[in-house]
Amino acid sequence: MTRYGLLSIEGSDGAQEVINVTLGKEKADLALINATILNVYTGELLDHYSVTIKGEWIAYVGNDPEDTIGPNTNVIDVKGKTIIPGLIDGHTHLVWLSNVSEFLQYTMVGGTTTIITETMETFSIMGYEGVVDFLASLSDQPIKIFATAPSMASISKKARGISKKTLRKLLLRDDILGLGESYWQTVMQEPEEYFPIFKETLQFGKRLEGHSAGAKGEKLMAYIASGISSCHEPINAEEVLERLRLGMHVMIREGSIRSDLANISRIKDAGVDFRRLILVTDGVEPGDLLEKGYMEVVVQKAIDCGFDPVHAIQMATINVAEYFFLDGIVGGIAPGKYADMLVIPSPGIIKAEYVISKGKIIAREGNLLVSPRKHVFSKDSRNSIHFLRELEPSDFSIPVKKSPPQINVRVIDQVTDLVTKELILSVPVVDREIRSDVSKDILKVAAIDRRYFPGKIFVGLIRGFRLSTGAIACSAAWDTSDIVVVGENDKDMAGAVNRIYDLQGGAVVYVKGKILAEIPLPLFGTMADMPIEMLAKRMEEVTNITKDLGFPFDSPLLTLVTLTGAAIPFLRICEEGLVNLKDGKTLGLIVD
Repeated sequence: MTRYGLLSIEGSDGAQEVINVTLGKEKADLALINATILNVYTGELLDHYSVTIKGEWIAYVGNDPEDTIGPNTNVIDVKGKTIIPGLIDGHTHLVWLSNVSEFLQYTMVGGTTTIITETMETFSIMGYEGVVDFLASLSDQPIKIFATAPSMASISKKARGISKKTLRKLLLRDDILGLGESYWQTVMQEPEEYFPIFKETLQFGKRLEGHSAGAKGEKLMAYIASGISSCHEPINAEEVLERLRLGMHVMIREGSIRSDLANISRIKDAGVDFRRLILVTDGVEPGDLLEKGYMEVVVQKAIDCGFDPVHAIQMATINVAEYFFLDGIVGGIAPGKYADMLVIPSPGIIKAEYVISKGKIIAREGNLLVSPRKHVFSKDSRNSIHFLRELEPSDFSIPVKKSPPQINVRVIDQVTDLVTKELILSVPVVDREIRSDVSKDILKVAAIDRRYFPGKIFVGLIRGFRLSTGAIACSAAWDTSDIVVVGENDKDMAGAVNRIYDLQGGAVVYVKGKILAEIPLPLFGTMADMPIEMLAKRMEEVTNITKDLGFPFDSPLLTLVTLTGAAIPFLRICEEGLVNLKDGKTLGLIVD
């Protein structure tokens, strides 16, 4: 049996049938004839080839398929067009905004047949039970979806880490391929927390996913020495090359969070081997999915950026499969592999005319033929916002024990849409409290725990959001079990958070006591339960209204929810306080 034996042909009931078809003793269910096959193992384009399929598996690949074809075989003459393996997204986050069954409707038609997703978002909210419920939503779908276990590198001490016992239960599963991204600063600051679970993962023969944004030289080497084998954070060719030379598998990110492929594409002229390069999305928001597409768009962009089509397709097929030890079942077109493939006009045009997954034609000419399965989530997964009471405006006040005219405070300075820095300012004290000051772009920001200590809150200050009035809140804060809110006044901040409690998850723009826009996210407080077109429209409303209030960047929700993240430089907030990612220390608002 293979590493994932339950998923291999040896573990299926149809192994002998497939072999019989290969030998011409039985007949195939489906045959694609007169094709050009892109052999990702050798990099060859093989003309006048055919592929025949029995059940879920490829039985025959060659130029003489007649013995495998019978009167009941569905024969498709592709007339010289190219067949490539089904595309694989090797790193994404499916626990974000759209329900998986909705998401798949728009990913499968383009030719993606395998996805590997993180699960950290569900663990911080509901622990092991949440991860298992989420994994259940991924199973028995028309395409294959695998996952990584959560390492839980969080700035919140309560949300940080995973026990070896819990990790072991997840690693025993065939659908868990390794430990999810572990941020290098946190790992280096607390090796005693992470090295034991790294060792546990490696003993299972599974992968350690990395996140090394900003690391270089000796710090990067030390991080790799812990057993980390991949990173999706490089943003230019130089960073990619440094990691490749140190033995890492580098995932080139092209999605809604960042679009790095164009900058990185200069590496195509470096004369290096590309077999450790992998194309990933790291997450695609509903609007981008509807407007652009999924992995087929990423591969096409790689080709348009100058990568040889064979190399670009390898980076989204066999390279990913080999990295995750899945090449025994997916990633290439060969006997005994899952019949995952797409027919495209030519190697340089990634436009799927047929999409085949597990031996079934699931899409043709952009039309979905097989619907994803809709999962019924547990009651707990739909009720994950826990407060002991509704919040009051007074919960967002920042009292000062003494009453000096000015006081020095630590402010989150929103430098870009994602990056922050620490700013020390002297602000006035009015009636023994610190207040927002729109004239100086100083707003309040708060993180409220919804799981471990429901209602526990820390209120700080932020510059760079530029809201003229009102508040914006979301329950999908990164790496924590927090709701995060930014606002100009305490009443609207309380109103926005309380509305999220009523919705049992969501994003809310709340101005002068009224809801101007909202997105219900009832699944774990992070995912919607509505058609993806409606979700995209709701997101557009939130974005436009927030920009009308003065927000300066592209995506207010993304900027908001990353304020709690443990991965992006460098001053963050959680229910415990402000956290400096440079040293991992939790800090207060007032500077001594």
